Amino acid sequence: MILEAVMLQVKQGMENEYEDAFREASKIISSMKGYISHELQRCMEVKGRYLLLVKWRNLEDHTVGFRQSKEYQEWKNQLHHFYDPFPTVEHFENVPL
Repeated sequence: MILEAVMLQVKQGMENEYEDAFREASKIISSMKGYISHELQRCMEVKGRYLLLVKWRNLEDHTVGFRQSKEYQEWKNQLHHFYDPFPTVEHFENVPL
């Protein structure tokens, strides 16, 4: 399992509209092969900042399966216009302890 982590900055005054759009777009990502779960966290200190965490079965399920799909184009159309600056996506793997 890998964890996709994305710090998102939503344009000022668009937070409520973004959250509504994200709820709708969640149907897209949750239908993808290799998807395990996701959550969106709202920052308490910085207005408009969110943390998106998505668990995928493996890296390729996100980078190829989702990112190269027609569903991703719809995800992009629904959400990407809210971001400024455009977010950086990072992937993490569990460290056995």
